[in-house]
Parts: sequence; structure tokens; C-alpha cells
Amino acid sequence: MNSIGRIFRIHIIGESHGECVGVIIDGCPAGLPIAVTDFEKDLERRKGGTQKGTTPRKEDDIPLIKTGVFNGKTTGTPITILFENNNTRSGDYEKQKAIPRPGHADFTAGVKYGGYEDYRGGGHFSGRLTVGLVAAGVIAKKLLQAAIPVANILEIGGEADIEKGLQKAIDQKDSIGGIVECRVSGLPAGLGEHFFDSVESVLAHAVFSIPAIKGIEFGAGFSAARMFGSDHNDSILDATGKTGSNHAGGVVGGITNGNELVFRVAVKPTSSTPKEQTTWNRETEQLDTLSVKGRHDLCIALRVPVVLEAVTAVVLTDLMLLEQKINKIL
Repeated sequence: MNSIGRIFRIHIIGESHGECVGVIIDGCPAGLPIAVTDFEKDLERRKGGTQKGTTPRKEDDIPLIKTGVFNGKTTGTPITILFENNNTRSGDYEKQKAIPRPGHADFTAGVKYGGYEDYRGGGHFSGRLTVGLVAAGVIAKKLLQAAIPVANILEIGGEADIEKGLQKAIDQKDSIGGIVECRVSGLPAGLGEHFFDSVESVLAHAVFSIPAIKGIEFGAGFSAARMFGSDHNDSILDATGKTGSNHAGGVVGGITNGNELVFRVAVKPTSSTPKEQTTWNRETEQLDTLSVKGRHDLCIALRVPVVLEAVTAVVLTDLMLLEQKINKIL
């Protein structure tokens, strides 16, 4: 559904072209200092229109903190943060009522909700809702303190040179994907559970909530399938669990081992593309052609790093609270 987490629990709300989008955060300890200015840096990183290859749609994204903060500090009750939608052009999406866009949730949303879904701008399925994830991530990062996730783009369109990768899409008048890596240092050993609540399991669950994520790998990832066990195993060097290599990506048996957490995600090309495509027309019940108009990202991977950091911080904060690590910090 729209919620994730056991103690530090978040619930995202809103639609791309509705009145607002936002997030409700439950389980945040009382007494954490919170100010609107705390959100500025990460929200600016998520915005479109500020870098080549992103959508020209611009929203102010000023966080409206409605509940859970009093006199500049969290109260221990649910925190509600809203973001107004002011720069919408819903007319761009009229055609998709009859012609669902390939690669988008238009068709599946229509089937699931019987035509009652808000189709404008992708509605509740839009990447616009990641602004709420980023807001929750800001609070989670403040709780984590030293163990802050840091994500960076490794490649765009198979190119380590981001500009070169973007140019591929520009030359083809198309969209393109990329790979983003996230690293977290300073995590204690012992976070996570074996099997269903392993660190990999809960992180993957949260990461796949980011629109356009199609794959995830930890440590050596898929390359481990081509390695010998003796090469892949990380030698333990001392009583802290420090290892000589980090092919495990900081997680063994589903539990953090005290080394750097390392994982990468594959981001698909933006589904909206000016290239003419074939799709099903609900009204004519025949195949039709569609060229997606409107304002879209050339490469959505450009805006993923800060969102990836946010969901990672949310998951790690929840794991830390479960192990009663954060209460000792505050």
C-alpha cells in the first residue's frame, strides 16, 4: 500500500496534479530539532528544471509542516508534511484516458481502480510523490547522525561520462536510463534479521517504491555469480568485524557486519518519450500510435540519488530504532 516501516513508519499521500502531495511520519522520537530550512538542500537536489536532462516543471516545494512539531522540535506524535502542486498542466494528459502510455501505470491503474484513478500526470503513481520520501529522509538523516547514506550516479546510458550518456538520448530524441550507487559508512554491526527481514530485503522493498527502479544488487552483486567462493568471501581482520574486502556489501546473513553498506540500483529510461510508439486504444479497441507530450525527464536517473538516500535513511532509522540504537543517541 502506501506505508512502510515498523517503528519509524511513513505514509505517502497525494497525486501529481492534485492539490498537494506529502508524507506522514510516525515513530519519530520527541525532541528532535526540525526547521523548514533543514529540508532545502535535499529538496533542491530532487527538483526538476535545475539541471540538464530533467523536466522543466518547477514547483517551489516549500514543506508545510502541519503536525508533530512544536516550538521547533518534534513532539513524538505523527509528523505531517505537505507540498502544494501549483505548476500543473493537466491538459497534456487528456489523451491517455483512452490511450494508456507504454511503460507507465496508466493501463494497470485503470484495471485496478476501474477508471476512477486520477490519471493526470500519472496521479498517485507519479515520481512527484518522491518529494514526500525526500522529506522523510531528511528527518531520518538527522536521527542517523553519522551514518548518512550517500548516493551517486555511476553511469548514464552505459557511459561513465554523464554528459556523453545524456547526449545519446538527445541525439535519438529519446529517453535513457542509468545506474546509481549508494554507500553508508558508520553503521553498527547487528542491524537486520535473517530471512524475511534481512537488511537486503527491507532495503529492496523500500527502494522499489521509487518509480523507475528495475534492479538492485549489493556488494559484488551479479558479478559474484562469476567468482570463486574463496575470492568472494571477505576475510575478517579483527574483533570489530572489519574485512579485507567488501564483496558482501556490508551485510552477511541479512545482518550488517560493521563494514560499509554498498548497493547499486538500475534506473529504467523515462517512460515518457517523444518517440512515436504503438499502444492499445481503449475507445476504438484497436492499436494506435502515441507520442507523449508534456514536460518530462530525459533521464530520471539524474534525480534518483537524493531519493535513494532518503529511502535508505528511512529503512536504516527503522532498523536502528528496532535495536534501540537511536534512543541512546538522542
